[in-house]
Amino acid sequence: MELWFSEFHTPDVKHSIRVQRHLYSHKSEFQQIDIYDTPEFGKVLTLDGNVMLTERDEFIYDEMITHVPMAVHPNVQDVLVIGAGDGGVVRELARYESIRRIDLVEMDEQVLDACRRYLPGNACRLDDDRVHIYFDNALRFIRRKHAQYDLIIVDSTDPFGPSEGYFTREFYGICYNALREDGIMVNQQGSPFYHQDAEAMQRSHKRIVSTFPISRVYQAHIPTYAAGYWLFGFASKKYHPIDDFDRDKWLALHLKTNYYTVRLHTGAFCLPAFLERMLEEVE
Repeated sequence: MELWFSEFHTPDVKHSIRVQRHLYSHKSEFQQIDIYDTPEFGKVLTLDGNVMLTERDEFIYDEMITHVPMAVHPNVQDVLVIGAGDGGVVRELARYESIRRIDLVEMDEQVLDACRRYLPGNACRLDDDRVHIYFDNALRFIRRKHAQYDLIIVDSTDPFGPSEGYFTREFYGICYNALREDGIMVNQQGSPFYHQDAEAMQRSHKRIVSTFPISRVYQAHIPTYAAGYWLFGFASKKYHPIDDFDRDKWLALHLKTNYYTVRLHTGAFCLPAFLERMLEEVE
């Protein structure tokens, strides 16, 4: 008998992946955590039945949410990562020797434990000396911070259920206060393709635009996410993601990537017409 994992992207659309083995299943205090082994996408992490990452395509998400702001800000030393308990974002950040501290705030300790065991390719830098892990509610944690970070990366789940608080005007204001005077915040903005996702993206973008003087949206193509099309928000107190992008400085680091390139950096902000109109409606 074949075993398949299916995730509904809408009530009328689902994405299915054939499963070889169900490696891990645990109901934590916060959510249902599962890890599957699949022939096409390798190990797959799901939370409450939603795909968080697969070994096959996680590099796209983790590189784009990390290297875009790192290539713009001239001197990132202190970083706050919200969510990202799998460790992929931390892995990418740890490649920068200039960073002196990475604070990771994850509400569910069981996610880290599961990823350390089954997804070591993501979790491999969680024990870096610069990484400080806090199992806490991110809203409570960040309220205590003022002008402490150069970069905040919000790697939350979608804006429904437990993560809904990470897409509010209050949350973006708290992030603004936690950033230094030239700080950058980057967050995942979901997919603009299906109706419910598109409305959530517009709400989030409207709130960010009202909080930060510079706010742009950029894109990446991630096969296992809704419609294979994903957005990120770039919000900054000072730096523009294209005008202040230091191509030569980033190239001089000689970082090997699998998705991000300096040409793609610029191209990712060139959005299709339907998406430009959706953003203009709420700006």
